[in-house]
Amino acid sequence: MKLLLYCFILLAAVSCKLMPKDQPVRDSRRLASLLDNYFDDRMKFFPLEATQNGDHRYDDQLPVDFTDSYRAKLLAFFTSYLDRINAMNRELLNDNDRISYDVFKREMEMSIEGLGLGFVSSNISMPILYYTPFNQFTGLPLVLGQLGGGTGFQPFKTVQDYDNWLKRATAFNSWADSAIVYFKKGIVVHSVLPRALVVKMIPQMKSMLTDDPTKSLFYGPIKAMPDSFDNSQKKRLTEAYTKLIQEQILPAYKKLAAFLSDEYLPQSRTSTGIHDIPDGDKQYNYLVRFWTTTNKTPDEIYNIGLAEVERIRGEMEKVKNSTGFNGDLKAFFEYMKNDKKFMPYTEPKQVLDAFAAIQKRIEPNLKKMFGRVPKTGFEIRQTEAFRAASASAEYNQGSPDGSRPGIFYIPILDATKFNVTSGMESLFLHEAIPGHHYQVSLQQEDTLLPRFRRFAWYGAFGEGWALYSESLGRELGLYTDPYQYMGALGDEIHRAIRLVVDVGMHQKGMTREQAIQYMMDNEAISEQGATAEIERYMAIPAQALSYKVGAMKIRELRTRYEKLLGPKFSLAAFHDELLRSGCLPLDVAERKMDEWAQRQK
Repeated sequence: MKLLLYCFILLAAVSCKLMPKDQPVRDSRRLASLLDNYFDDRMKFFPLEATQNGDHRYDDQLPVDFTDSYRAKLLAFFTSYLDRINAMNRELLNDNDRISYDVFKREMEMSIEGLGLGFVSSNISMPILYYTPFNQFTGLPLVLGQLGGGTGFQPFKTVQDYDNWLKRATAFNSWADSAIVYFKKGIVVHSVLPRALVVKMIPQMKSMLTDDPTKSLFYGPIKAMPDSFDNSQKKRLTEAYTKLIQEQILPAYKKLAAFLSDEYLPQSRTSTGIHDIPDGDKQYNYLVRFWTTTNKTPDEIYNIGLAEVERIRGEMEKVKNSTGFNGDLKAFFEYMKNDKKFMPYTEPKQVLDAFAAIQKRIEPNLKKMFGRVPKTGFEIRQTEAFRAASASAEYNQGSPDGSRPGIFYIPILDATKFNVTSGMESLFLHEAIPGHHYQVSLQQEDTLLPRFRRFAWYGAFGEGWALYSESLGRELGLYTDPYQYMGALGDEIHRAIRLVVDVGMHQKGMTREQAIQYMMDNEAISEQGATAEIERYMAIPAQALSYKVGAMKIRELRTRYEKLLGPKFSLAAFHDELLRSGCLPLDVAERKMDEWAQRQK
């Protein structure tokens, strides 16, 4: 045995001597080349993603990315790159390259597995079943409105930009035809959307219709044409956009609305969860792993949700009692929802100004908690009317070159009903600063990261960071008002409730109505708000799990390092290091942060 061990040691020593000194450098270069090639090749498959990332080579393209033939091409693409990464020796890479290796390999494996289960890695950066190409919450018909109206990431600065959109938008008519074909295929195999979602999709399609093309959302770029365009260019583009709207875009939305209303709605299902369609349980288990980047089972997540709801309700009871309110927690929720003193606004601008005031209040303390801040600009805007009814507050990332700012969108259907106890402060910390705006912008601005990591998104990390950011409220000078703190607790329990209702609906037979009631019983939310939230989880199963799972992991790491490092612990250094490598799967992030903490020690 000793002789055998000696032989192994001798063989290892000889191997090290035979390895060229520059071998690790060469392997790093090979990996860098592979990742760079992958990113370029990926942009060809996902041109909308390319445009969003600031790569404008494909601004005129709009493929139908859910067809059988397109999915076959994607499978070959991901398989080819998985074979190439598997052929590399991970042990010869440096620490940062090992992170890239691990993240990339996981991405290829998950993409291949998802295709096998009927998902496409769509242009909107989330898995969507090819039998249901869009829904009331997400999909190209909604994204197209943002892009074509000139308020999204499609550029409208040059004549070439305007011509690119003409070509891209013309393809939407064919896209709509293909969507109808695949919706029909779904009907045949009983893989259809819930009826509650379809009834919301129909008015969305109809809202795009108008008899006057100059009043169309898609006429927006013509109204905002740069003064630098000469008169002949303006005339040509005006005529071309008018024709585009009349002959391509409006007919596409009209036939989508008619199909959904006349053919699809009668065939839609009355059930709630994904487990009621073929392979639904397998699909849900995949989505849980995709969105949480963990191996936690749905049952584990469900039980975490129940425990967190109970814990946060206890904290809510304390806050309620501190206000002197006489009544139970449900009565307190009703008081916060309905008392007119919590609805002081009369017009949308006042709501937007209130969020701007929150930004100003936290600025002094932000400097103590972050050493690195984004260069990308930031704006607060009202959500466009055409999608406001089904939209939540959201963050739209800026462009890497800084030409487009990060935008915090607020849906305001009626300013007089906008409630200040809805968690305005925590919402801003999550969707804007230091939540999504800091994390996404710092990642995009880091040119030292491989491009596939600069523009990567993992919900458990990205949404986890944003939810963790909400917990920084008091350290940032917020949550001094008990009703605002109750709003923050409302946002926290909202994410815990998601664990219960998402797993409940998609695996445990909980109905839409039961989920809505559970949400209303445990947080201060209106029936309209609860309905929109629950239907969102119905449309994109498991995505809502990522928030709480990720936030709990980040808080766990912070607590671990505070104990380990004691006075050597720096919160700013922790935040900077956590965000330094961009969005990562949680296991990769934890491994990297543990190594950082040991270096600090």
